[in-house]
Amino acid sequence: MLGFILGTKKNQQQFFDETGKRLPVTLIDVGSCYLVAIKEPTIRGYFAFELGFGRGKNLKKPAIKEILKAGIKSPPRFLKEIKFKSGQGKFNLIKEGKKEGIQVDDIKLFVGDKIKPNIFFKKGDRLVISGRSKAKGFQGVVKRHHFKGGPKTHGQSDRERAPGSIGNRTTPGRIHKGKRMAGRMGGKRITIKNVLVIEATEKVLKVKGLIPGWPGNLLE
Repeated sequence: MLGFILGTKKNQQQFFDETGKRLPVTLIDVGSCYLVAIKEPTIRGYFAFELGFGRGKNLKKPAIKEILKAGIKSPPRFLKEIKFKSGQGKFNLIKEGKKEGIQVDDIKLFVGDKIKPNIFFKKGDRLVISGRSKAKGFQGVVKRHHFKGGPKTHGQSDRERAPGSIGNRTTPGRIHKGKRMAGRMGGKRITIKNVLVIEATEKVLKVKGLIPGWPGNLLE
């Protein structure tokens, strides 16, 4: 089934299944996710659902107008568009009076409605989860690329975490693009596929494995 939701990472725990096997799980808070708007190709040039999550303040005027139009009382902290290609997913656009929304199988979801994870997801489903990884700042090659480092004996007192040779003499006389060197680490968008759902309630989504980011990090 087609499903989409926003949430924030809570914490990581351990879970024992029916056979007594211990599994690492991540809890995702999905208690306040709303469908803010539906972006149609005839107007925007692409098809997407705009979702809102959490409670925020100091929003820009265009965002405030969209939220008021959707009938959402408290302004969300996060606004995110989830795009779909033509023919991706089985859903129909519906209208009832002035309300517009979508229908997935027997589920009807209108603009301004709260999205609950247990209407889309159930135990055993597989998800695609995206989020931003932890930013670790400027790091050396040992931590960033798992280099072994230089020898620790024979007078090499300052080469234990050095990258070693990086040049090619006269030809080509430069550093190749993409060379693994020290630099900024983390803070990138990470997507994990085939994430197993352990449990889905009205407020919490429990999935198997570890999810990128820090507690409070926005996840799709």
